[in-house]
Amino acid sequence: MPTPHNEAQKDDIAKTVIMPGDPLRAKYIAENYLEDYKLVNKVRGMYAYTGYYKGKKITVMAHGMGNPSIGIYSYELFNYYDVDEIIRIGSAGATTEKIPLRSIILVDKSYSKSNYAKIQDNEERCVLNSDYMLKEKIIKTASNLNIKLLKSVVYCSDVFYNETEDPRQLFKEYGCVAVEMESFALFHNANKLNKKAACILTISDNLVTNDKLSSIDRQTGFDEMIKLALESTLIK
Repeated sequence: MPTPHNEAQKDDIAKTVIMPGDPLRAKYIAENYLEDYKLVNKVRGMYAYTGYYKGKKITVMAHGMGNPSIGIYSYELFNYYDVDEIIRIGSAGATTEKIPLRSIILVDKSYSKSNYAKIQDNEERCVLNSDYMLKEKIIKTASNLNIKLLKSVVYCSDVFYNETEDPRQLFKEYGCVAVEMESFALFHNANKLNKKAACILTISDNLVTNDKLSSIDRQTGFDEMIKLALESTLIK
């Protein structure tokens, strides 16, 4: 059944969804990793493709930027399309000079000052966990692929141009190794709807040293993370 934000029919969406933020990254993944894929949603330019990765049916759908955006798309996927699990793959800014560009982070916990959970379901917590079993699959896959993976806490911000918080303090006080903008709403929706969610991030810039990847690298340069997410879906 289509929603105001997704024109796909229910059978068009797989039980497992990989979610990048950028619609063009969703297109890149479909074209380079999936077989027999088709475009199943283009409403608002938020592309969704469903195809097969090594025989497993997978949907790759963009979620846009920020908790409200991923909140809409992940809620609809879980609640109306009966999706079982979502793995978000995205970029993040490191909060310490110890983490170089292109490092891959597996989000263990998402810390946020967002009101998303409070307004959506009167949830008071500011720290939310990702799904344990899904994390274990990703950790095992990273080991099999010889991918260095850091499991840690990240800060999920509602503001991209943040002028009030020092990233070094987020690392020092809360143990947040990176900043991103979507994991909190995703984890909240998964917890509320009894579904599974995980988040893998590639460090695209360092908020302390000001090093950063180009926009082209952000769009197409995260293949190690993409492969890790896709391969993780194959583990029983």
